[in-house]
Amino acid sequence: MFKVLSEYPAGHIQLAEGPLKARFELNKQYVMSLTNQNLLRSFYLEAGLWSYSGNGGTTTASTTSMDGPEHWHWGWESPTCELRGHMMGHWLSAAARIFAQTKDMLVKAKADHIVSELAKCQEASGGEWLAAFPETFMHRLVSGKWVWAPHYTVHKLLMGLYEMYAVAGNEQALVIMRGMASWFDRWTSSFPQEQMDELLDMETGGMLEVWADLYGATEDEKHFKLLYRYDRRRFFDALLAGQDVLTNKHANTQIPEILGAARAYEVTGDERFRMVTEAFWKCAVTDRGFLCTGAGDNAELWMPAEEMAARLGVGQEHCCNYNMMRLSQYLLRWTGNAAYADYWERRFVNGVLAHQHGETGMISYFLGLGAGSRKTWGSETQHFWCCHGTLVQANASYETQIFMEDEHGVTVSQWIPSSVRFEREGREIGLRIEQDGQNGIYPLNGWSVTGMTAITKVDSKPIPVHRPDRFIYRLTVACSRESEFNLKLRLPWWLNGAAEISVNGAAEAGPFHSSSYYELKRVWCDGDIITVELPKKLTTEQLPGEPDTAAFMDGPIVLAGLADEERRLYGDPELPESLLVPDRERHHGWWNPGYYRTAGQDRGIRFIPLYEIKDEAYTVYFPIKNALQ
Repeated sequence: MFKVLSEYPAGHIQLAEGPLKARFELNKQYVMSLTNQNLLRSFYLEAGLWSYSGNGGTTTASTTSMDGPEHWHWGWESPTCELRGHMMGHWLSAAARIFAQTKDMLVKAKADHIVSELAKCQEASGGEWLAAFPETFMHRLVSGKWVWAPHYTVHKLLMGLYEMYAVAGNEQALVIMRGMASWFDRWTSSFPQEQMDELLDMETGGMLEVWADLYGATEDEKHFKLLYRYDRRRFFDALLAGQDVLTNKHANTQIPEILGAARAYEVTGDERFRMVTEAFWKCAVTDRGFLCTGAGDNAELWMPAEEMAARLGVGQEHCCNYNMMRLSQYLLRWTGNAAYADYWERRFVNGVLAHQHGETGMISYFLGLGAGSRKTWGSETQHFWCCHGTLVQANASYETQIFMEDEHGVTVSQWIPSSVRFEREGREIGLRIEQDGQNGIYPLNGWSVTGMTAITKVDSKPIPVHRPDRFIYRLTVACSRESEFNLKLRLPWWLNGAAEISVNGAAEAGPFHSSSYYELKRVWCDGDIITVELPKKLTTEQLPGEPDTAAFMDGPIVLAGLADEERRLYGDPELPESLLVPDRERHHGWWNPGYYRTAGQDRGIRFIPLYEIKDEAYTVYFPIKNALQ
C-alpha cells in the first residue's frame, strides 16, 4: 500500500470560529462575487453563443450583452489575452471545496449552473473541444509559433472540472472532461515521440495530473495511454540522473509537472513516477535549501542551491508556494514523515497567509524578502494573475492537512483550531482542536468570550505576566461508545525543548522529539481531553549563501522589520533575544505574537509577523555584526 496517511473526505473537517474561518469566509465572498456572465464571457465568445437564442429561449450570454466593459474581467482574463479562461478552473475548484465544507446550496447551484453552461459551449464547439480560446492555439504550438501557455490554461479548466466531479459530485463535469480527453487523444496520437517531447518542453502546467485524475476516475485505457503521452521524459529522466535541472528554470512550469508525476504514481502504481517525485524534492528542497518562508524561488525562477543572497528582489510566487504545499502533502501521504507537514506549515503561515490581504482578501503575486520590499495587491477584476487563481484555491483548502487517518487511527498534522467527525468500527467519533485563549496566537486564534472574561474575573485562572513562551492546545474526544484507536500528534520543527502532553491531566512520559509524531494508544471515552504544550522561542535563520545575514522567527512565524532600507544590526545572532525585545505584546483580550522591537541599536525598528504586513515597506533579512568580533 503506497499511502501511509490519507485525507478525510472533503467536508469532514470544519474550521473553528476565528480569524482563519473569517479569512475562509472572505474568500468565499470574493468567489461568489464573480458573476457567471464574466466567468463565462470568453467561453461564450469562442463557442459562438454570445448572442445565441435557441428553442429553449435566450441564453444567459445574450442577456449580458448590454453590460458595459467597465464591469468585465480584465488583466489575464481579458478577451485579448491568450491566457484567458484560466481563472475558470481555479474558480470551480474553490467553489467545490467551499461547498464541501459549508454545504451552502447557493455555492453549489452557481457552480453547477456554470458547469452546465460550459457543457453548452462544448456541444456548440463539436462536443469535444472546450476552452476560452480557439483550437488554433494548439496548432500554433505544433508549428512552433509563439502562444502563451494554452496547455497550462486547459489544465486549470480540467482541474476545476475534476474537483467539481470528485469533491462536489457533479457528474456532468466528468462528461466534459471525457470529451476534452477525446480531443487530446486524437490530437496527440499522430505525433512521434520526438515531437511530443518538444511540445512538452513548452509550459504544459499539470496536464499529466488531470489525465491521471481522469484515469483514476474512469479506468479507461484511452486515458491511461494519454497519461503516459504526457510523461515529460526529458525533465523526469534528468532528475532521475541526479542533474540540477531547476536552477534558473521557471518554477511553476516544473512543480505542476511533478504534481502530475505524483498523481500518476498513485493511480498507476508505476514506481518510476514516485522516484521522479522524490528526486525533484531532493533537488528543489533538500539539496537547494530554502528561505525562512520555505521558498526556493524568486521572480518565478529557482534560485541556485544554497546561494540565495543575490536573489531577494522580486520575491516568492504564490503559485509556487501553493503548489509546493500540495507536493509536500503527496509526500506526507506516502511516508508519514513529519518533516513534510513541517514544510506545509512554514509555507502556510508565511506564504498563504502572507500573500493574502487580511482585510480585502486580495492577492500579492510576489512576496519580497529583501530590504525595503512592498506587497503589490491585485484587484477584484482588473488583474487575474495566475496567483489570483491559486489564491481562491488555497484559501478554500485550509483544512486538508489538519487531520489525517491511517489504519490504526487519527493523525493531527496541523495545529489549526478545527474539528473532524468520522466513523470507526461502526462508532461515530469526533475530535476538536482548541487553542488556549491566553496562550493563543492571534490571528490564528480568535477572540473569545472566555478570553474577555479572563480579564474581568478575579477568581479565574491567572493570566501569564508576559507573552507566553508556548502555544497550548486542547483536543477533546466525542464518541457514542468507548473506542480504541491511536492518536498521533505532530511535534513541530520549531519546538524549544520538550513538548508537554497530558491525557485527562495525567502527563505522558515521552520522549518528545521535534519534527516527529507522538503516538497515544488507548481506549478513548467521550469527553477525554488531551492537552498539548508546544514551547517556542525567538530564533534566527541564516540567509543561504550569506552567513552574516539572518531573518528572525517567533516559532513558525517569520518576522518583518518595518524598515524601508537595509539596516545592519549589532549583536550576537545566536542570542536573538539580545537584538529584539517584546513590543506591544498584549491586546486587551489576547497576546500579539511576533511583535518585537530592536534593543541597543542606533535606530529602532519594529517587527511584526510577515502575514500582518499590508502596505508598509518592510525588510525580512538583516546583516548582523557581532559586537564582540
